[in-house]
Amino acid sequence: MSARPAQEVLGSARRDVALLPKAHLHLHFTGSMRHSTLVELARVHGVHLPDALVEDWPPKLQATDERGWFRFQRLYDIARSVLQTPGDMRRLLRETAEDEAAEGSGWLEIQVDPSGYAAKFGGLTPTVELVLDAARDASEATGVGIGVVIAANRTRHPLDAKTLARLALQYIGKGVVGFGLSNDERRGRAYDFEGAFRIAKRGGLLSTPHGGELLGAASIRECLETLDADRIGHGVRAVEDPRLLAQIVERGVTLEVCPASNVGLGVAATAADVPVRRLYEAGASIALGADDPLLFGSRLAVQYELARADHGFSDAELADLARQSIRASAAPDDVRRRLLAGVDAWLAD
Repeated sequence: MSARPAQEVLGSARRDVALLPKAHLHLHFTGSMRHSTLVELARVHGVHLPDALVEDWPPKLQATDERGWFRFQRLYDIARSVLQTPGDMRRLLRETAEDEAAEGSGWLEIQVDPSGYAAKFGGLTPTVELVLDAARDASEATGVGIGVVIAANRTRHPLDAKTLARLALQYIGKGVVGFGLSNDERRGRAYDFEGAFRIAKRGGLLSTPHGGELLGAASIRECLETLDADRIGHGVRAVEDPRLLAQIVERGVTLEVCPASNVGLGVAATAADVPVRRLYEAGASIALGADDPLLFGSRLAVQYELARADHGFSDAELADLARQSIRASAAPDDVRRRLLAGVDAWLAD
């Protein structure tokens, strides 16, 4: 790491990262819920929450083995079960947008697998329309622009993913901006979902699959080469393959790096072990993300604080990270210009 002038180091302590305009590109729908809202809705709907989601919150997680991932997924599914009415869904998005605004996020891309909610809300199409309508209302109320990423589930059949890709294409220009692939990398290769991503990409959606979190460089390479990824969720293990990392940089693919999540799931022992600095120094485009604040206990601004505290990022470098997140987003041009101007103003202050 190169040395920085003492004045810059001192100056960095005076700038509030919550005031730094940025885009948030890696946030899951249920995982964006406030903990207080989870507890309240569970009481209203009579859902029993385990201690890990109440007294022992945030839960202690370790998902690098099958048992650990099962526990993580079980907690996520319990949390999702408290969203039982359209009002609950609208509340979640409104509160999420309020939290984003408070942390300096002027543009949010929230990822949702409508299959997980379809049984309660009348099917896939009504679920997507409910989410999009709630996102529009939340955006108008808070001033935060919101795009929706429809995500397929690695543990389901690839034909289900094709159905979701075709559904997502019906809402281009109406709020859907990308197509993702989530859940346990060890239980579904990216290769198997090539058909769904080909449909999505040809239709004009961003390709934003998860990769390189619980599995290594080979998983990332499949996302890059088979799914034609524009961004990769996590992707931190690209550092294990210098040639792959160079390819990511050359193609301008953005890595959605989520430091607190990597620690929470056992991918890294500490935030200092997440290779944010190594990826940045290699020239990779990085968009910091919070992943699932409900389960990991921290939102977007904390990820920037971790970059500052554990990786020595200066204010100029934090501003560069914010710019990278904005440029990698699907935000309209006027929103990008406004946010980028805000980054310059934050740095000049």
